[in-house]
Amino acid sequence: QLQLVESGGGLVQSGYSLLLSCAVSGGPFTWDPNPYDLAWFRQAPGKENEFVAAIKWRNGAASYGDSIKGRFTISRDSADRLVYLSLNNLKPDDTAVYSCAANPHDWLSLSRSPGDYPSWGRGTQVTVFS
Repeated sequence: QLQLVESGGGLVQSGYSLLLSCAVSGGPFTWDPNPYDLAWFRQAPGKENEFVAAIKWRNGAASYGDSIKGRFTISRDSADRLVYLSLNNLKPDDTAVYSCAANPHDWLSLSRSPGDYPSWGRGTQVTVFS
């Protein structure tokens, strides 16, 4: 069974940066070609789970949510099975729990729907103050 563990969250001032990591282990993740899509979602108190970014593991193709485009970057380290989310120019509205998720179906396009990702980590808290 696939396991996802996030790290790197914290308390930062507006305008600063953070690097989130998601370590992937277990499951059929070593298949060649690797069919997984990995994504980051975030959820603030009282708000819906919001798509942030996703990446196709086998070729690195990426997709971003409209609210963070240009400020956040998703990347992967194939050797260490890590997915990164670089958060730059953070704003108080970016405060949320950020979670990593995996979709094993290798669809043609990267999904932005949380329901399409069956595997989830527990999340890491990001808090931005002004």
